[in-house]
Amino acid sequence: MTGYLFILPWLIGFLLFMAYPIFYSLFMSFNKVYITASGIKTTFLEWENYKFAFLSDPHFVEELVMFLKSVVLLIPIVVVFSLIVALMINQPIKMKGFFRAIFFLPVIITSGEVVNELFAQGAATIPIIERYGIIDFLQANLSPTWGKPIVSVIEQLIIILWYSGVQILIFLAGLQKVNKQIYEAAAIDGASPWEIFWKITLPSIKPFILVNIIYTTVDLSTNSLNNVIVLIKENMFKVETGFGYATALSWIYFMVIFIILLLSIFFFTRKERLEFKKS
Repeated sequence: MTGYLFILPWLIGFLLFMAYPIFYSLFMSFNKVYITASGIKTTFLEWENYKFAFLSDPHFVEELVMFLKSVVLLIPIVVVFSLIVALMINQPIKMKGFFRAIFFLPVIITSGEVVNELFAQGAATIPIIERYGIIDFLQANLSPTWGKPIVSVIEQLIIILWYSGVQILIFLAGLQKVNKQIYEAAAIDGASPWEIFWKITLPSIKPFILVNIIYTTVDLSTNSLNNVIVLIKENMFKVETGFGYATALSWIYFMVIFIILLLSIFFFTRKERLEFKKS
């Protein structure tokens, strides 16, 4: 009984501020929603909002596919970049804390408005790419199917790498959990730094890699640069679509992200599950 009393405030807060809004948004996604002076009125449409999203909306499917391609390209870039930086600043160097703060600082200062202003001032571009016409070369030689997402990734690369501060911290925590005696034993046995990285460091931080993949997926899908979220917001305030259609788009988007996370966990833990079954 005491335990239930302890969790009662959280339970009330969850039901009021999470469970009810989630259920209500699902309800709205099956309705045409009208905001009137006397309150919110709804008309039940069954699956019409969802059908319209896939069959009639000229932008949603295109932006969703674009997002999926960007995720496929960006997650490896962010995770590998974070791992490399974490390995570098985990070394016994002077001003280690200063360098860690430098890499984490953009996470603190880059709110939505700050990011928009940085974009407006051209801070997100890479000068060498523009100078040598690399984007024009990619657009001319790649098919639009992959050329557009690759160019989009390059154009946002600086900003996206700014968001790698949390992933770097997660990797740092993982690296500091590795027992140093294992490194000493490997060095005594004559293992090279490359062999130590692949056979000791990387397997030891494998759970942290999965955490960073999940975190990066959620971060990319919810940041202010995401065109799918912009599209959902635009539809929310259009007279012809409104809240009902916008919530339907949100639920489709949520399910896509949820499937991506499930697939990531499934494939990343597949080897461990097979070894567990064999044992």
